[in-house]
Amino acid sequence: MKVGVVGLGLIGGSMAKAIHKKTEHTVVGWDVSETVRLSAKLLEAVDEFMIDGNPKDCDMVLIALYPHDTVEYIKRHAADFKKGAIVADCTGIKRIVCQGVQEVAAQNGFLFIGAHPMAGIERSGFNYSNERIFEGATMILTPYQGTDIAQVNELVAFFKSIGFVRMQITTDAEHDQMIAYTSQLAHVVSSAYIKSELSPKFKGFSAGSFHDMTRVAKLNETMWTELFLENADFLADEIDELVERLRAYSHVIRIKDANTLQAMLREGKEKRLAVDAVKEFD
Repeated sequence: MKVGVVGLGLIGGSMAKAIHKKTEHTVVGWDVSETVRLSAKLLEAVDEFMIDGNPKDCDMVLIALYPHDTVEYIKRHAADFKKGAIVADCTGIKRIVCQGVQEVAAQNGFLFIGAHPMAGIERSGFNYSNERIFEGATMILTPYQGTDIAQVNELVAFFKSIGFVRMQITTDAEHDQMIAYTSQLAHVVSSAYIKSELSPKFKGFSAGSFHDMTRVAKLNETMWTELFLENADFLADEIDELVERLRAYSHVIRIKDANTLQAMLREGKEKRLAVDAVKEFD
């Protein structure tokens, strides 16, 4: 099978490397950067390149671009996709992409399925890509209602072949709501937390907590700005609710209400223990 990978950054580059090293599929890559293309070829992440990004002849196409660029790419090449090809994106939000290309896919005879690999690091770019990044990870899929289950299973089998161990099937809206809480909110909090006037003085006063809280502040601001703004409704709600909870903590601490504070901390601990009890992989 010919698998096209469009966008050879951290995720796309890792996809290409994983497919090339773990399967017998032919990897047909593309990136607008000639430097990245040369690096991908030298490191044997791809077998060949698309001509000007044209995905023709690819049985499957994985698009690892920003959300707006993903929609633009699919619309621009709508007539070029092979009839019956499976096309999946790798973006961190789903509504804008899935809703933006549904009609185009149907009109041009290819299947689009939203996909979000729950893997990554706080770095970006092909130089940080790694074929092992998806090992043990979850892949979230957001197929349209009525999508042929056999084609979904084909994509599931493919992603498992490169290291993913669990598939989460959901809707584009539920995906965006949950990701606002489990991922995007953490990045906002980390970015805000590190801006304290005390942060430059951390040396000698920090252990694991400081580094855990600040790790994802080392984000790609261009990409995350787009992700945040295209999920503004869900994300802003999560931020507002968190602020309310923090204000409650601030209030009981200022008035030194030990009993209430202890109860709040106990509640938080119990919720975290409940999370620990959930088996991520059955």
